[in-house]
Amino acid sequence: MPFTELKHPLIIDKLTRMRKHDTSSKDFRENLNEIAQLMVYEICRDIPLTKIEIETPIQKTEGYTIEQPIVLVPILRAGIGMLDGIQKLIPTARIAHVGLYRDEETLEIHQYFAKTTKDIENSYTLIVDPMLATGGSAIKAIDIVKQWGAKNIKFVCLVAVPEGLKKLAEVHPEVEVYAACLDEKLNEKGYIVPGLGDAGDRIFGTK
Repeated sequence: MPFTELKHPLIIDKLTRMRKHDTSSKDFRENLNEIAQLMVYEICRDIPLTKIEIETPIQKTEGYTIEQPIVLVPILRAGIGMLDGIQKLIPTARIAHVGLYRDEETLEIHQYFAKTTKDIENSYTLIVDPMLATGGSAIKAIDIVKQWGAKNIKFVCLVAVPEGLKKLAEVHPEVEVYAACLDEKLNEKGYIVPGLGDAGDRIFGTK
C-alpha cells in the first residue's frame, strides 16, 4: 500500500502544538486546519489538468484548469475539523459525509450516517480523518465510498500507526495513505501513542 509521511517543518511545528495536553480547542482546531491545508497542497500534485484557451488583458493564451470533480469525505465527527483548511485551497470541492463510531469496549466500528455527492464515480476523492488508529474506521469509510462508485481514493490523516496501516493495506492495498506523522503504536485501549488524545473531543471541547 502506498504510504507517504509528509514531513515538513511547518507541519511538525503545528503538530507539536496540537499534541500538548493544555492546548485549547481553539488552537487545536486552528492548527488542525492549517496542517490539513499544507498536506492537501502536496497530495493534489497528481490531479490532471485540462488545457484551455483564455484571454488575458494583453492577448489570448493557453492555460490549464482542473475539471475533474474533487470530493472530500470527512469521517464524522473529527474529520469535519479538517474541512475548512482544505476548502480554502479547493473551494469548489464537493462534500460527502460518512458517520462512524467505535464501540469503546469491542472497538467494533458502527455506521450511523452516509451521504454521497453527484458524480463521485469520476471524482478525485479524499477521505479525511485526523487519526488512523486500528484502521477500522478507515476501512469502513473506504468500503462505503467504493460502494458509491469512487475509484480514485486517497486517505488523509494527521497521525497514523503501523497497526492501522497494516490492517488497511490488507483490505484496500491500492488506496494511497498520507499522514503528517507515523506514530509509535496503539496502547491497550486502542489509542495512538504518543498521539493526540481523542481528536473529536479536543476539536469540539466536549471533554
